[in-house]
Amino acid sequence: MARFLHLSILALIATTTAAAQGGSIKLADVAGTWDGKHVLGSSAGVFASWVMKATANPNGWTLTLPGRGTFPVRILAVGGDSIVTEFGPFPSLLRPGHTVTMRSVGHFHGDSMTGTGEGRIDTGEVVRVSAEAKRR
Repeated sequence: MARFLHLSILALIATTTAAAQGGSIKLADVAGTWDGKHVLGSSAGVFASWVMKATANPNGWTLTLPGRGTFPVRILAVGGDSIVTEFGPFPSLLRPGHTVTMRSVGHFHGDSMTGTGEGRIDTGEVVRVSAEAKRR
């Protein structure tokens, strides 16, 4: 839970920084289809590819995990260059038979996104990932 709070605080800092600089990202700025991947650690390699559909409003965002289904994405915070999202629970890619809820902070710049996230598995285990995506 502390890590989830940390991600929310990062989004708040991004919002405050953007306000001081006179700008903040809007959901319409990132609307479209994004092809992305999650990586475990710095050298573990890609463990999940995904497709995210973003809309100009918080309703209608989805994330598709090939072979696993499509899941609604909840928008938790927007500010600076960042959007905090959450989706799940969904079947864990790393722990078969378990579910996971993923919370991520994405930093958007034009048609590129980088970010970090953490998945909370129903066992209590937390998995940290980095992410990157390109808009089609």
